[in-house]
Amino acid sequence: MQKSIPFIGEAQRMLSILDVFKVGIGPSSSHTVGPIRIAKRFVTGFRSHGGLAPVARIEVRLLGSLAFTGEGHATPKAVILGLLGFDPETLDPEIVDSAAAEVHATRQLNLMGEHLINFDPVRDIVFDYDTLSDLHPNGMRLIAYGKAGEIIRTGDYFSTGGGFIASNGTDVRWPFSSAAELLDLCRAHALPMCEIVLGNEDSMRPRDETLARLDRITDAMMACIDRGLAADGLLPGRLKVSRRASALWQTLKSSAVSNEREQLFDWLNVYAMAVNEENAAGGQVVTAPTNGAAGIIPSVIRHYCKAENGVPDKARTFLLTAGGIGLLYKQRASISGAEMGCQGEVGVACSMAAGGLAAVWGGSPSQVAQAAEIGMEHNLGLTCDPVGGLVQIPCIERNAIGAVKAVNAARLAMHSTGPMKVSLDQVIETMRQTGLDMSSKYKETSQGGLAVNVVEC
Repeated sequence: MQKSIPFIGEAQRMLSILDVFKVGIGPSSSHTVGPIRIAKRFVTGFRSHGGLAPVARIEVRLLGSLAFTGEGHATPKAVILGLLGFDPETLDPEIVDSAAAEVHATRQLNLMGEHLINFDPVRDIVFDYDTLSDLHPNGMRLIAYGKAGEIIRTGDYFSTGGGFIASNGTDVRWPFSSAAELLDLCRAHALPMCEIVLGNEDSMRPRDETLARLDRITDAMMACIDRGLAADGLLPGRLKVSRRASALWQTLKSSAVSNEREQLFDWLNVYAMAVNEENAAGGQVVTAPTNGAAGIIPSVIRHYCKAENGVPDKARTFLLTAGGIGLLYKQRASISGAEMGCQGEVGVACSMAAGGLAAVWGGSPSQVAQAAEIGMEHNLGLTCDPVGGLVQIPCIERNAIGAVKAVNAARLAMHSTGPMKVSLDQVIETMRQTGLDMSSKYKETSQGGLAVNVVEC
């Protein structure tokens, strides 16, 4: 019988788009970035409860999707890194592997670098396939024991997609909870969508800081593409998947551009695949809005905003617009593959990228919303069925396809002259309902679809 655990949540107000775009490490924002932050938060909490000295042992129970696909998504390593005190935005991917390996070898762990305890990852990280939550399938329960074996503290947490573990909000200048409200604000103030979003970010920090952080996000995305284009060999894991972006990149660079339109797909493909191969390898990526869908937005930015004559303002407009659209999905539905299937990851990223590109092309707020709607409408029902629990098949190619879809959605919207027949709010609600109806086999559990029909080699 499956047991349930309660959820202790926090009220949600307006989030920041910088909560949507976060630097972290692969291969999964919900299974890697979120658990790092959860484990660190649990241990940090002892500072307000008498310190770490009484702690003799910590047990971490991975629940639901974190149990079913956690091994392939490096969740146990993420737990260790969080307990050690690493932060996903600042850690060095090349250092953390040795840090985690040392814990496995010594069966000891230095909590936050301050307090040494015995910790055997095989014993103390439990894959609990039976305990599920009605609120969210990505659950973690952490239990701290004292020297006499008594429980001294417990914590239940949920990794809700995109590295989120809680939805803290802020009072902002122009709050909106729907696309209709956002479009009304654009009309009332005669402002593009990006300016409405930027005005809300001004309520959270100085504008110069917001713009600087957006530029850093863009730089991190472009650096990830560059690393992916330069790397070759096999990706980690038993599937023995070869990196392909580097070879395609070399072909593109050495080929005469006889027909730019013919090669458009190749450029978008290679950029998206470069990012998601880096993600699958555990490299540094930006949640956009998740790691599993991290390649779509960087690919479109690289091709349309950051070419040789590209200027930062284009990328800022893109990210502000795409981020505002991402907030709508986060607040009205979910960006978690474990809740919505891949429509909540690649589908949302495609929708965000389509809206961002339409804004860069000078589209009206209505055209931006229409581009975002088209981007999602043709990803409805997209399942999350990773082969072997790894974000390699079909995830890498799926990002390439998503980038191409996003550009086409933006083009269709820019050619539109009439009102939308299907609103962005309607398609978001449709995605939410579809996700609720979808069997759990197709929501990041590797229990259906390609995950059971493709023979692992």
